[in-house]
Amino acid sequence: MNVPNQITISRIILIPIFMVFLLGPFSWGTLHIFGADIPVHHLIAAIIFIVAAATDWLDGFYARKYNLVTNMGKFLDPLADKLLITAAFVSLVELEMFPAWAAIIILSREFAVTGLRLVASGEGNVIAASVWGKWKTVSQIVAASALMLHNMIFELLSIPFDTFMIYVAVILTLFSGIDYFVKNKHVLVK
Repeated sequence: MNVPNQITISRIILIPIFMVFLLGPFSWGTLHIFGADIPVHHLIAAIIFIVAAATDWLDGFYARKYNLVTNMGKFLDPLADKLLITAAFVSLVELEMFPAWAAIIILSREFAVTGLRLVASGEGNVIAASVWGKWKTVSQIVAASALMLHNMIFELLSIPFDTFMIYVAVILTLFSGIDYFVKNKHVLVK
């Protein structure tokens, strides 16, 4: 197994670890950082989540730079991304920190685009990630991180950045999903 695939697998392994810290009944106290009160276990979970999210960029960079793109990587990388985002948002819904309606929209789009890609691949077509899809992913990671960090920094400025990012993530999720289906509607009309 090559290094990019090992990095991708490390992202998958980090998912249950970050969930344990985020959802666990730990009583390790609260830190007051940049105007926000953050439970210590949420801070640890956020750091693990951010590290896991960063491995997405790292494995892709490494695979392209050293020409180590494999079918296993093409399968595992998007799967790891979807597992990470799903785990984050479902966990945040459980903690009543993220609205269920937003999670349903985001997860529905992920299933729909994955289905579209499966139909396309059955016909020998590959649907590459779009620029909108990449911005969607970034917005989702930023939204989840801001929520886990209890709006750190922005709380000091009385700016609801975490709430703003929820709406940005939902809008970019919807827009990128529509974009995929409009650009690839030929796959479904056969």
